[in-house]
Amino acid sequence: MLSSKRLRVTAFTMGALLLAAGCGSGDGGGDKTELKLYNDKGAWKPFFEQMAVLGEQQTGLGMKPVGYTDEPTYTAFIKSSFRTNVKPDLFTWTTGGRLKEIVEQNQVAETTKLWQDAIQSGDLTEELKTYYTVDGKQYCVPLNTAYWGMFYNKKLFAKHDLKPPKTWAELEKLAQTLKSKGQVPFNQTTPTSLFSFAWFEQLLAGSDPDLYDRLSKGEASYTDPGVVKVMERWKSMIDAGYFTKPGDKADPADHFKSGEAAMVINGTWFNTSMTQRGLKQGEDYGFFFIPNVDPSLQKRSLIFESGPLCSLRKAPDPDASMKYLKWWITPAAQEKWANARGDVSGNPKVKVADPELDKVTKEAASNENRLILRYFEAAPAPVLTEALSGFDKFLNEPGSYMDVLKNIQKVNEDYWKSQKGGS
Repeated sequence: MLSSKRLRVTAFTMGALLLAAGCGSGDGGGDKTELKLYNDKGAWKPFFEQMAVLGEQQTGLGMKPVGYTDEPTYTAFIKSSFRTNVKPDLFTWTTGGRLKEIVEQNQVAETTKLWQDAIQSGDLTEELKTYYTVDGKQYCVPLNTAYWGMFYNKKLFAKHDLKPPKTWAELEKLAQTLKSKGQVPFNQTTPTSLFSFAWFEQLLAGSDPDLYDRLSKGEASYTDPGVVKVMERWKSMIDAGYFTKPGDKADPADHFKSGEAAMVINGTWFNTSMTQRGLKQGEDYGFFFIPNVDPSLQKRSLIFESGPLCSLRKAPDPDASMKYLKWWITPAAQEKWANARGDVSGNPKVKVADPELDKVTKEAASNENRLILRYFEAAPAPVLTEALSGFDKFLNEPGSYMDVLKNIQKVNEDYWKSQKGGS
C-alpha cells in the first residue's frame, strides 16, 4: 500500500504467509466452533483475547486473533485470500475507497439487514452507517470508532507553564516556546509511512474543509492553490524544527514516554498504546482537539474514523461469522471492547468508564464540530497509495512538495477518469 516497490510480494513470501495462516481457516463448510479474526493490529492481541473469552460465553463461538504488524503484508494476505482456499472467518479493514474496492470485487459479506436491526435497537447510528455504505448497501460493522486530535505530555507542559491551545495561533506559539527550550514539539509520523497523511489532512481540513471534501470526490486538484498553501505551511513547520526526524523507527508512544516529543497527533485509539506503556491519562498525558488553522470557520474540523470488522461473502462458515458480527456491536461486547482498550465506541449505549475519555467523547458529539472523514478512508485507494508514498518523500525532502502534488494529481485524474468511463 505504501509504494509499488514495498507492495511487491514474491511467490516465496506469499507461500510463507499461507503456511503461517494455516489451512484451518479455509477448511470445513459450516458448524464452526472457533473463528479466526485476522487483523492488522498485532499490538491489540490482549484485548482481542479478552473479547474471545466474553464472546464464547455469550455466543458459544470461540475466537482466535491472528495479528499482523506490517500493513502491506497484511493487505497482501487478505487480498490473496480472495483467490485461495485460505479464507479468514473475520478480518479488519478500512472504510472509504479501500472498502469500496473489495466490495466491488464481490468479496465482502453484505450486512444491510444487520444495520437495519441495529439502528432500530439503538446499537448503531444513521450517521455511522454512511461510512459502511457502498451503492446503497451496508458491509461490515464498526470494529472501532475514533476521533483525531493531539496527545500532549502534561509534565512537559507543566514544566514550561503551557496549556492546551484554543486557537491555531496559540498552538504555533506553544510550538515556538517548546522549541526555544530545546524540546521537540511534535512527533512527525509512525515508524512506517502509514500515517504520513496526518498533518496534511489536519492542515487542509482546518484551513478549507470544503476543499478537503471536493478533493476526496475528484472535484478538485492536488495542485489547487489551497492545497499548495497547506504544503507550504507544513514545510515551514518542518523547517522550523518542530518535528522529530522523519524515518525514525521508534514508536510514537515511546517518543512520548521518553519526552523526546511533547505532542503526538493521532486517533483516540492511540490511548491504548499509552496505557500499554504504563502512562496514565489525566496524570501523565492529556488530549485536546486541534484548533482550525482558519479561525473564521464556523465549526471546528474534527477528523473522524471508523474501522470495520468484516466477513467474506465466501467465508468458511458465513452463518457463524455473521453471528459474531451481530454480537460484536451489542452493548455488552462494545462496553468490554471500548473500556479494555481505553477508547470510544460506535454503540451510543456504551458508557465510557474513563472520565477523561468520556469528556472527549462528549466534546466530539458537540454540534460545534464538523466531522471530517480521515484521509486514509476519504481518498480512493490508488490515490491513497501515491499520496502515502509522496508524503513520505516530502517528509525527507520538504522542497519536493510541488513534484509530490503533481504526481498525486496525475493518479487522481486517472482514477476519476476511469470512474466516469465506467471501467
